[in-house]
Amino acid sequence: MESGQPNSAAAADKTQNSSVPPVEGVAGGGTSYGWVDGGLQASSLGNGAIDPTKIHSADLLHVWSMPSTANVSQQEAPRPLEHVNLLAARNERESFQIALRPKVSWATSGIAGSVQVQCTDLCSSAGDRLVVGQSVTLRRVVPMLGVPDALVPIDPLNSQINLLPGETSAIWVSLNVPCGQQPGLYEGEIFISAVRAEAESRGESLTKSERYQLYKELRNCIDITEPRDYSSSEEMVQRLTSASTTLRRMLALPSFQDCQENNGLGDMMDEDIMNNVAVRLKLSLTVWDFTLPLTPSLPAVFGISETVIEDRFCLEHGTKADHPKAKEYYSDPRLAAYAVPYAPILSSTDAAKNSLRREVEILKSEAHWSKSYFYLWDEPLNMEQYDVICSISNELRSYASDVRILTTYYCGPSGSELAPSTFEAFVKVPNVLRPHTQIFCTSEWVLGTREDLVKDIVAELRPDLGEEWWTYVCMGPSDPQPNWHLGMRGTQHRAVMWRVWKEGGTGFLYWGTNCYEKAMIPSAEICFRRGLPPGDGVLFYPGEVFSSSHEPVASTRLERILSGMQDIEYLKLYSSRYGREEGLALLEKTGVYLGPDRYALDHGPIDVMRGEVYRTCRS
Repeated sequence: MESGQPNSAAAADKTQNSSVPPVEGVAGGGTSYGWVDGGLQASSLGNGAIDPTKIHSADLLHVWSMPSTANVSQQEAPRPLEHVNLLAARNERESFQIALRPKVSWATSGIAGSVQVQCTDLCSSAGDRLVVGQSVTLRRVVPMLGVPDALVPIDPLNSQINLLPGETSAIWVSLNVPCGQQPGLYEGEIFISAVRAEAESRGESLTKSERYQLYKELRNCIDITEPRDYSSSEEMVQRLTSASTTLRRMLALPSFQDCQENNGLGDMMDEDIMNNVAVRLKLSLTVWDFTLPLTPSLPAVFGISETVIEDRFCLEHGTKADHPKAKEYYSDPRLAAYAVPYAPILSSTDAAKNSLRREVEILKSEAHWSKSYFYLWDEPLNMEQYDVICSISNELRSYASDVRILTTYYCGPSGSELAPSTFEAFVKVPNVLRPHTQIFCTSEWVLGTREDLVKDIVAELRPDLGEEWWTYVCMGPSDPQPNWHLGMRGTQHRAVMWRVWKEGGTGFLYWGTNCYEKAMIPSAEICFRRGLPPGDGVLFYPGEVFSSSHEPVASTRLERILSGMQDIEYLKLYSSRYGREEGLALLEKTGVYLGPDRYALDHGPIDVMRGEVYRTCRS
């Protein structure tokens, strides 16, 4: 990666905890304690244990940066450490990775050692800042089936992670720029310091008497603030005052004397860092005066399996359409489109029809109704199935004339006489489903590498009737075409959205984000579904698999989808200034995307394209 360019994305590597989560197919590795992988020479180690607080961390581990499109393997070779320079618009997330690889072991518990990763706020010369824990987040990259994918959050107040001998780990760093952020150059630093393992240092942090005093004071504070019926407001004030006094006594303990009251570096950095033992990674972010729209320009809908969630978390099936949370979710401006949950009326019972009618009546009275559509049948194959779609459509349109229906398909109906060839029958599907489908959603697998076939598909649509063309990927297409399978290149994941934009699709559909094998407890092992390519239908994981957290864990692939959608906003801005043909030319001349089997294999061209938009479109 090049340094010194405001748009050159530096990145890093994947971090690994000492405790391996229960993930199907993940194996251990590494070498024995005392090995040497560069850095300190074996002869200088002596016979005693290494004290990481007395040795510069650069002598104990390699640190370097990698872009967000890199799949940082456990055997990733070290590279020189460079200044990280990034570019982002307002309301954009830009990410990179920090790679860590131990040179020697400094722990005695079977791991190579522990490191502390701490970051300052990013500040501009005008005094504006991006705050750690809010706009700046750190996550460790955990392998799934041996491929770096799960992004497990790191607590900014307790960011100690463990490294394994002979293995490279990575930390995913994300910079989230708020809509109202002032443009300018923001600078900060990330400090990586080798430390004693938590178990080894825990006993040294507080003396026994201090721990007893801390426990006693906390217990007293809880007793004081327990909910109760106060006889008067004066009593409540007295109790709160007493609790405040107790908390102040705890802060006065000797162990807290080196803590600072000011924000930023002072209250986050420990003594090792202040003594310049840590590896320092300089980070710069140029925020420019373009704001990504709150509602994405391209509606992209991702399926979530209710039954997987209900089984794993033992929840009751079904939520009413008029649930307060449903309105809040559907009305969120960040949501561009949604599929309406519906009870199939194939049985044609009055109860089923009444349930569906009530659901439509509730939703069509809301402003978010324009975002909705019904997904009645997945990939119909014959005229009987097409007839079912038409029948249900008639029922729905009797409840609301402006209802929208999406149909996915990769072939024409068998047994029909639509056209003499298979592809021609596929192209003629809109003539069979009109007016019973408004969103015609075709598989990218059908096109293969033949982009020229797009014009034949689009030619059959009637935009004047509100008809749209969306696309989708699932099991196919396979390598080397863009998709979201585990183990594909990072640029291959991001290229899915480049393809959509170049082909001119107006929306995108993905069948599932949490479709792993059935499990009955939240922390159960993650198993991808048999018969599917690894990672197909899975873009996030239950947090309980990795820790006690209930927060879902995103995948690197999900982050790259977001980056691809943000690229579309850059291309749309450029095209609004210079025309769509020039936008297509930019995509190709920078080498980002020329076709389904010809796109950037590394991150460099992406930075060049984004930098050109920044250079030519900033006001």
